[in-house]
Amino acid sequence: MPRRRGVLQGARFVASPNCDARPPGTAVTLLVLHSISLPPGHYGGDAVERLFTNRLDPAAHASFRSLAGLRVSSHFLLRRDGALLQFVPLQLRAWHAGLSRWRGRGRCNDFSIGVELEGSDAAAFADPQYVRLAVLVRALRALLPLREIAAHSDIAPGRKTDPGRLFDWSRWLRELARA
Repeated sequence: MPRRRGVLQGARFVASPNCDARPPGTAVTLLVLHSISLPPGHYGGDAVERLFTNRLDPAAHASFRSLAGLRVSSHFLLRRDGALLQFVPLQLRAWHAGLSRWRGRGRCNDFSIGVELEGSDAAAFADPQYVRLAVLVRALRALLPLREIAAHSDIAPGRKTDPGRLFDWSRWLRELARA
């Protein structure tokens, strides 16, 4: 349930400047699952939040150098403990998908919601993430005409691998059915 336009109740809202208007009349029908950790393989901290708000210091860690000047965001970040952050209101286009294509349609940012899971391709995701992701998707389906869910690797094959082979799709679909 939104507490203000496009912001979900229960999410900590941190406004990202990395968003813009969706094309007029565009229905939001796709949810894209991503994974992220900064520095890679490290969880917690505020580096992802800083990246999505253009405050990440590229000198703070060697792995951040390649992110200098990058302007990206996602609608949501789901922490390993189940905490939910929202960076972009639902009605706006977050810059999460990049060059992408889904079932013949390009520019996936136009018609999708981006959800980042705190994690990586190389590690299992945490139990609270599966539960909270199911609850999140149910809430989003009550507000939007979401019909499809894809991995970032599905919409950008060869370019992206997240959320990775260790994301347990079967388990998550079971959680979704229970939510």
